Amino acid sequence: MFFPRLTSACTGLVVSVFLSTSAYAAACGNSAGGFEAWKTQFQQEAAQQGIGKRGLSALAGTQYARRTIAADRNQKSFKYSLEKFMQVRGANTIVAQGRKKLARNADFFASLERRYGVPAGVIVAIHGMETAFGGFMGDSNVMSAIATLAYDCRRSEFFTGHLMAALQLVDRGVLSPNAIGAKHGELGHTQFLPGNALRYGVDGNGDGRLDLNNVHDALSSTANFLRQKGWQPGQGYQEGQPNFAVIKQWNAAGVYQKAIAIMAARIEG
Repeated sequence: MFFPRLTSACTGLVVSVFLSTSAYAAACGNSAGGFEAWKTQFQQEAAQQGIGKRGLSALAGTQYARRTIAADRNQKSFKYSLEKFMQVRGANTIVAQGRKKLARNADFFASLERRYGVPAGVIVAIHGMETAFGGFMGDSNVMSAIATLAYDCRRSEFFTGHLMAALQLVDRGVLSPNAIGAKHGELGHTQFLPGNALRYGVDGNGDGRLDLNNVHDALSSTANFLRQKGWQPGQGYQEGQPNFAVIKQWNAAGVYQKAIAIMAARIEG
């Protein structure tokens, strides 16, 4: 990403993966050496779980993503103070641009709040924080990134479920095997991991398909995620208020959670 990654997956880091990983026995590894053997074994397990030809073909085409591993080993933002974090992430710019986007799309954000109960400022702040309002949504092959992280022993259990979800999305035609996203496999305007896309993704523009590179789908899915994780319409979202606990479901880093709440309030003015 154009900014330091906070966690293994900014979107929905602390949610449960889509599928239980207890049934998967492919041996993880800590270097590229065992990736192909792991992939062969995982393909067999994926087939047993009902993954079809398109998903299995996508898995077969994945490559060990060295840049993903490098990014995963070099996450600095957890160490930042809130002040430093907001400076590094360009909070003032996000707020200024976010106010303009809110003013230009007031009806759309009002419709999201009516449907999901989530204030516009929160959605806008997340959009700005994740991808600079769609300015940069990643430069990595999603399938290779997710497969690499599922193979890597550091967090294999967490990412295995997301890999299985990605294969399902490929089978359904929602995700292309060549899809580009962030280095940890996050997708679209607000950086959904595949398991969260499968569970919380919604068709926001009414064209009959889910496309997280479409801003209406992505922001609607973001609002749906927050509502499904327990957002209480009309309640506050600053630290210590009821909905701050839901913001914590979006990202595991405390500085990120606080920054979203602060910026959202400033965007709403």
